[in-house]
Amino acid sequence: MSLTYCNVHFTQQPQRVVYVSGSLMKNLKLSGKKSVHLRLGQDRIPATVKPINKPGNHIYLASSVRKGIKIPKSGAIYLRSNQDGEVHLGPLIGVLSDGPAGSAQNRFGSRTTFIKQLLKLGSKQSYIFAFTPRDINWEQETVNGYFLNESGHFYRKTVPLPDVVYNRLPSRRAETTSSIGMLRERFIRKKIPFFNWSFFNKSDIYKLLERDPMVNRYVPESIMNPTPEQIKDLLDRHSLIYYKPNNGSLGNGIYRLSYIPKNGYYARYRLRGKNALLRFSSFGSLMRTLQARHGRSLRSYVAQQGIRLIEIEGCPIDFRFHMHKNGRNNWVVVGIGAKKAGKGSVTTHLKNGGSLLTPEQALGRAFGSRADEVLRHAKNVAITLAQAIEYHHQHLIGEIGFDIGIDKDEKIWMFEANAKPGRSIFQHPSLRAEGKASVEHILEHCLYLSKFRRREG
Repeated sequence: MSLTYCNVHFTQQPQRVVYVSGSLMKNLKLSGKKSVHLRLGQDRIPATVKPINKPGNHIYLASSVRKGIKIPKSGAIYLRSNQDGEVHLGPLIGVLSDGPAGSAQNRFGSRTTFIKQLLKLGSKQSYIFAFTPRDINWEQETVNGYFLNESGHFYRKTVPLPDVVYNRLPSRRAETTSSIGMLRERFIRKKIPFFNWSFFNKSDIYKLLERDPMVNRYVPESIMNPTPEQIKDLLDRHSLIYYKPNNGSLGNGIYRLSYIPKNGYYARYRLRGKNALLRFSSFGSLMRTLQARHGRSLRSYVAQQGIRLIEIEGCPIDFRFHMHKNGRNNWVVVGIGAKKAGKGSVTTHLKNGGSLLTPEQALGRAFGSRADEVLRHAKNVAITLAQAIEYHHQHLIGEIGFDIGIDKDEKIWMFEANAKPGRSIFQHPSLRAEGKASVEHILEHCLYLSKFRRREG
């Protein structure tokens, strides 16, 4: 395989011909060849090759060639040549999302800013577009995608099915529909890499990691759909547990249950945007209240051992580790935000009154001179956890958000793994550079999966 960065130009020439500069002919190993197959995404077309005397790497595409494989624009792009004489332009990257109908410039709802950031950075080294499930024409095998122009506005172009798909569908509900299931399977049948497959299910991740002797020590004891007897046993042994929905997000529906001998049982939770605390004289009255509030939905709850986390000013701290696959297919820690719980809050979620610190600020206050060593250890654990999830998971993963806690004995705990982590930590002024690095890693991994990166080894 030969990989070259070059400038693509369009001509009005009617014949199916491509004009290639001398140095590009050499780089693509086309010297002496009279014809070539040009490819974009899943489309390919034969064309006659004509060398031209022009310095640098340039290729001129006749109009019938450009329209034949739907090249979206001229400019700098990668070319990848195969031994069978095929020259592949790209990569063609599709970012799958969805959003409300309405404003063309707010097409993807709250994800619009992030998607524009991806498209802006990605267009310097790829043909990258965003699309919704409705934009695919499976009969024609095309996508009517949203590209970004230089002034930052979306415009539409029809292109072939892409080389790789980055999945940012926004909701669990959307992903569990049969139409989205079929969409994913169609991409896989066409051997188009599709990451990240879907939102993680909490109990599946806990089970997966608990069975792995390399990482099970980092996972708090967790019981899916526990009986009242199991919850009481967990509380008796740990005195603090979290009781949370299996498919929940943003801290919704979570209870922090605690037991203090001679005082009783306590339930801390969020109610109508405020923190609430209830005391019960008996375990039975606690469970009757929870069952009255949630009924059958408690069947999809997880009970998890509570951890006494490090604290600042009496408020627990946990950490969001934003993990990415890089251009060499290795897991790396790209950003870390320390989340301090609001007073009386069940969780550290920023929407529930939490605040954001850098990991150095948080660990420096908790561990002093040992902060750097504790952070190094936590990063190594996060990479080990990501590798374990990827090993057991049956689909491509390129990004994981871990909620990680550190207790006062410096032990690391993994509370949650998210396949489509939020990006709120990158709003912190000290983490803006990490936010940009996160976008760069997504693009690098797209280049890797689409084979527009030289693979080592």
